[in-house]
Amino acid sequence: MAAINTMEKKLAEYKCDTNEALSLKLIRFPEDVEDDGTTFHPEYTHQIFGDDEVAFGYKGLQIQLFYTAGNLSTLFKVKYSSKVSETFDCVEPDDIEGKIREIIPAGFTCNTDDFISLLEKEANFKPFGTLLHTYTVHSEEAGELTYQIHKADVTCPGFQEYHERLQTFLMWFIETASFIDTDDDRWDFFLVFEKYNKDGETLYATVGYMTVYNYYVYPDKTRPRVSQMLILPPFQGEGHGAQLLEAVHRFYCILPKVQDITAEDPSENYVKLRDYVLVKLCQGLQSFATDKLPLGFSADMITEAQDKLKINKKHARRVYEILRLRATDMSDEEKAREYRLEVKKRLFGPYRKNQRELTKMRKCLRPEELVSHMGQMDTQMQHEELEKSYQVVIEDYRRIIERLGAQA
Repeated sequence: MAAINTMEKKLAEYKCDTNEALSLKLIRFPEDVEDDGTTFHPEYTHQIFGDDEVAFGYKGLQIQLFYTAGNLSTLFKVKYSSKVSETFDCVEPDDIEGKIREIIPAGFTCNTDDFISLLEKEANFKPFGTLLHTYTVHSEEAGELTYQIHKADVTCPGFQEYHERLQTFLMWFIETASFIDTDDDRWDFFLVFEKYNKDGETLYATVGYMTVYNYYVYPDKTRPRVSQMLILPPFQGEGHGAQLLEAVHRFYCILPKVQDITAEDPSENYVKLRDYVLVKLCQGLQSFATDKLPLGFSADMITEAQDKLKINKKHARRVYEILRLRATDMSDEEKAREYRLEVKKRLFGPYRKNQRELTKMRKCLRPEELVSHMGQMDTQMQHEELEKSYQVVIEDYRRIIERLGAQA
């Protein structure tokens, strides 16, 4: 038994955390290759290395996935100080290269010098598709930086190969990511690029992107649904996500065939971002004017948001609640109570559904079965959960209002 424990301890030394072992870079200059300051690491590696996010069989494991900043030409290298099979017979290490090769497209290099030579071709890289929007962001280090948002599709020359390289980042930063079938022409792609200067030339660096699928809505409409959205880590926290989502909304708003714009299984962060962008878009609409907000959520709000901005009723309701909170003096007890009841009325929807289900159960369940279900729907518990939900919602709304104020 002691010998087995000793063996287990020795083998455990060959386990590596793949989130730490994998290094990613977006390279603009040759010196970036050796600069640790340009390195970032994945948030997730479970889709490649299993739920434990561990690779077995190596000490000092380093997995390098470096990309040129614009075209995303790829350098892939695996380094380690020792391998388990060098010490223990009949113990095989994980096939790191094989696992990574499953998600990165062919055409990468494993030679650093060859990769650096590819940087010279970056001057030939130009953004794909049609320019939708240009904006600037102030940086204390670099001053005013210029960004562009483009709309592309698979018919753009070279785009499909570029997208295959770009989508590999999804595996590292979206927990349930999957690759899409780009052969389907109902996909739209929206890309963000930074313009930068190198040796007197203007070059472009990839910042992030969004994929949108155009669903058919009977009889003659489409419903664009956001599928994936990612701003690459070196650019996060700079407002690019809001710029991208707003540009996408403005693009679809002018298309008469569009019914409304939705998202597929949106994350909590995406919902917060969408709330901010939709409030920004709606606050100028007549039906959302400050004097209309105390009168309640109206049919005019639903119609104007739908017709002018392709915003559905559910999202328009959240916009109304945020704008009404901004316009309400919450130190006034009566006004605060009116607002609280207005929001809780919406939040109470799921609980009201439970009550209807309970009424149906009374007709078809035996007494002992009914008691167990009634326990799940205890009224006091419902009130407590409703209050918790309200406080979470209000906290999120206040953050959005603060952000809007900072942008004013």
